[in-house]
Amino acid sequence: MSKSQTMMALVFDGKVRLRRDYPRPTFGRGEALVAVRMAGVCSTDLEVLKGYMGFSGVMGHEFVGVVAEGPREWRGKRVVADINCVCGRCDMCRRGLSNHCRNRTVLGIDGHDGAFAEYLAVPVHNLHEVPASVSDEQAVMVEPLAAACQIARQVKIDVASNVVVLGDGRLAQLVVRALKPLLGHLLMVGRHATKLEAAEKQGVATVLVGDFVPTAKADVVVDATGSADGFALAMKTVRPRGTIVLKSTVAAESGMNLAPLVINEISVIGSRCGPFPAAIKALASGKVDVSALVSKVYPLAQAAEALSEAGNGQSIKVLIHVP
Repeated sequence: MSKSQTMMALVFDGKVRLRRDYPRPTFGRGEALVAVRMAGVCSTDLEVLKGYMGFSGVMGHEFVGVVAEGPREWRGKRVVADINCVCGRCDMCRRGLSNHCRNRTVLGIDGHDGAFAEYLAVPVHNLHEVPASVSDEQAVMVEPLAAACQIARQVKIDVASNVVVLGDGRLAQLVVRALKPLLGHLLMVGRHATKLEAAEKQGVATVLVGDFVPTAKADVVVDATGSADGFALAMKTVRPRGTIVLKSTVAAESGMNLAPLVINEISVIGSRCGPFPAAIKALASGKVDVSALVSKVYPLAQAAEALSEAGNGQSIKVLIHVP
């Protein structure tokens, strides 16, 4: 295989390996080849390392890049992309629920190589053009910010709602930024004073988890802890007939007592991917400020170190730059 047919990529196949001879992706009809400019490390990436979804291949699903090859109308455009690659034919797709396509693959998570590489192939209908006013560092946040925006589409939230967000990491920071303009009372509960300070600068009330006393009064609790014990704390925090929104994807199994859900008639909602156009608009307008969230940027050649940094508990958002 010639050098022009290979690329640098971070691959997981039971262990993390940086390969400089990974086959450059081929793309078919209805697809585009995207040259990655920047990618973000997500908590889900860290769960992949623990066996989540049994994934093997190129990691990474948060990215911004430029269309290198594909339909003429897309070439040269700077883009982000929905992570679910769907069939368009199954019952879920026909119902307008393509994020739950029966036959989907998911970039860097399930059956489809991802963005910790020089190139990736993406269906054209997944692409979203990024306006010039949004920097690469902002654009790489579109996918997780869209996931944060999804909460307000699934749960009725207004200025009178009492909302508690559990967690202070990457996704939790975006959740409070997405929800803050909608609410009168928003509290973030976290383990790291420096991370809580980043939310405080956005006008969000915060408390260290060691000082937090759950009182079962919150209308909505968002579990973005990324840990198996977050749900137990959420059950102690939400009011009877309140709602718990689960944002954590955790590979570990955890036995728990679900009786309080029945006794207190709690609604539990899983929340995953969200609307890219809304996230792009929020960034372009300045409605959501993500400038303080980037902790460190690594070159692709040091992508393994980027994963280690993201998992140390101290960083908020670690990015991987592709020269």
